[in-house]
Amino acid sequence: MNQNNRKSVYDVIVSGAGPVGLFLSCELALSKCSVLILEKTKSPHSPLKQIPFGIRGLSTPSIEALYRRGLLEELEVHKRLKNPHQNSGQGSRRQAGHFAGIPFYEEDIDTSQWTHRLLSSTETSLISEMEELETLLTRRAQFLGVRIERGLALTSFDQTEEGVTVHSDDRTFQGKWLVGCDGSRSLVRKCGGFEFVGTEPEFTGYSAQVEIADPEKLRPGRNVTPTGMYLQSQPGYLVIQDFDGGEFHNSKRRITREHIQKVLRRISNTDVTVAALHTATTWTDRARQATAYRNGRVLLAGDAAHIHSPLGGQGLNLGLGDVMNLGWKLAATLQDRAPEGLLDSYQKERHPIGAQVLDWSRAQVAIMKPAPYARALNAIFRDLINTRDGTTYIAGRVWGIFTRYDLGNAHRFAGHSVPNFEFEDGTKIGELLNDGQGMLVDFNGDPSLETLARGYKNLNYISRKVKDRSGFSALLIRPDGIVAWASDDQPDHKELQTAIHLWFVRNEGTE
Repeated sequence: MNQNNRKSVYDVIVSGAGPVGLFLSCELALSKCSVLILEKTKSPHSPLKQIPFGIRGLSTPSIEALYRRGLLEELEVHKRLKNPHQNSGQGSRRQAGHFAGIPFYEEDIDTSQWTHRLLSSTETSLISEMEELETLLTRRAQFLGVRIERGLALTSFDQTEEGVTVHSDDRTFQGKWLVGCDGSRSLVRKCGGFEFVGTEPEFTGYSAQVEIADPEKLRPGRNVTPTGMYLQSQPGYLVIQDFDGGEFHNSKRRITREHIQKVLRRISNTDVTVAALHTATTWTDRARQATAYRNGRVLLAGDAAHIHSPLGGQGLNLGLGDVMNLGWKLAATLQDRAPEGLLDSYQKERHPIGAQVLDWSRAQVAIMKPAPYARALNAIFRDLINTRDGTTYIAGRVWGIFTRYDLGNAHRFAGHSVPNFEFEDGTKIGELLNDGQGMLVDFNGDPSLETLARGYKNLNYISRKVKDRSGFSALLIRPDGIVAWASDDQPDHKELQTAIHLWFVRNEGTE
């Protein structure tokens, strides 16, 4: 296909070149799909994507996804940055995150409770920078042949049973599928007839770079006050929550120095002076989710499918999780190697995860409100987080440790991310997933399992000596690294074949 031919029919058109759209394009291109990205902004650079505003915490599923595609080691920010929210007043204790502004610390987490993370060698959480992540994913997408058109916004589209026609002002593009990764105000969602339901905001959030004449009047770190919250991660870099019901954000009024100073003084209960305002944006805790992630040949992922407060930084991680789940399924559908219902499993698996994150966000907002009942709940949560079990639970939820899909398989590991088993030659399972294929891993060297695996498309058979099998005899792993089936003893071939049929199709000519 001539990618420079405007009349080319792309396998997939992606609206939005943020991390979610870029990662999805990489996943599709890895499976030899032709992809076009349309991005409305001409430049990917923005002060709000750079340190400190662009700092995001990567959760365990996101880290594993990047690792399994050979991208993790290319991210440099986490290697040189300390946690930007670390509280210097806590001595040597390292803050690992927060729930509703209540910090928890690495030393208090009992990782032995996370038994399904046996042998996993990746970190449970890392710091990333939005601009670096987008640069990395852009480079990978272009290497894989993805066409990226910047300064072209999707303005409308039409779909038929055969494909989608996308319009960008006076230009037209043809695709077999369209995926909206175009953020919280997604035009794909609005034009595609998707129902978007949820709850309205409690606050207006501000991210601002300012010059403060008297910075000593503000305490460093995250501060929950009787009137809201403010965070000073570095001098002059502010995040503020003002519980105004989202009124200012919804008003779309211009953010002025005087307004920021007024809000900051009220929230911090000081007479601090903002001498200059360099950049600022607003956001809210509006929490909504598309009731369906697919309408015909149009799909949604990331903030286009769900929006919520950025507390805890779970929006990016939720979007990357959508992509890791969707990419291989859409590619298989395009290439006629998808079992019946494979693409429908995207909605079935990801919608409940999104709903959980929205409720997690709502719970944080509920105990941060400037009201007596919220302060009472906040005090109880502080007590719970100050226990080892409480910290471990909160950390596990924040980092996505408990993410699991219900695959209808009784094995304790089914639906979980595969442990990163290390083979005797030093290779690890995560590295063998770089090609985006599924795997049947046989720790016993059973010839009948090899014969079975060879009969299916995009399913690699792996049989190597492993350093520690932890009682497993065989594992069926999906392209996204999820355990679809596992056996501790002699594998039940009928049970395994049933599991394979859910995710892979036979090669032609096999019985």
